[in-house]
This record gives sequence, structure tokens and C-alpha cells, in this order.
Amino acid sequence: QARLVESGGGLVQPGGSLRLSCVTSGFLFEHYVVAWFRRAPGKEREGLSCSHDDGNLYYADSVKGRFTISRDNAKKTLYLQMNRLKPEDTAEYYCGATSGVINGYELDPDSYDYWGRGTQVTVSS
Repeated sequence: QARLVESGGGLVQPGGSLRLSCVTSGFLFEHYVVAWFRRAPGKEREGLSCSHDDGNLYYADSVKGRFTISRDNAKKTLYLQMNRLKPEDTAEYYCGATSGVINGYELDPDSYDYWGRGTQVTVSS
């Protein structure tokens, strides 16, 4: 069975940085589209960034220029480097995976089949 485990969250001051990891197993990571999402209290899950198996990358406007997605297929691990963090970035962060997505729906949570349980990121002074 597919398993995705996020780590790297924590408390950070505004302007700081965090690097999240998503270690996966149980599916062909190198052939899957993988992505990062977040959910703030009282809000819907928001797609942040997607990495296609061919290396094509997508970013939401809210994080473009601050967050960087990357993948290590040998380690079956997805990363999210988060810089210049803002209080509004506070949320539970999730990784997801799918065997394929419809063009234009790369950041739609409904496109994804497998999910981790999340890691909390809190940005506060």
C-alpha cells in the first residue's frame, strides 16, 4: 500500500525558512505526479506546487518565488523548500501523489489519490 510521511514542520519566525520532506513507499514514485498542499484552520486544502514525473513544475501564485519543489527519485522523496515565510503560511502541510493529472488540474486536491497525514508549520513571532 502507498505510504507518504511528511516531516520538517515546526515553529519559525516570519521571514524564516523551513524544508519539508515527504518520504514515500509502496508505489512507483518515479512515475507519479507528486505535489504539496496545505490546509489552514477553517479553510479548504490548497494546492501549492506540483512536480510531474517528467520534471515539469507548477506553483501557486501564493508561493511562487518563495517555495521550491524538488524530488529525489532514488530516495523516493519529495521536498519543499520554503523561504521568506509569512504568518499566513501557517497551516498543516501535506504531500500527495497520483499516477496522472488532467492538464490544468495539477494543483487540484481532487486529482490526487495518495496522501500523507501532514506536518504542521507555524509562522509566528
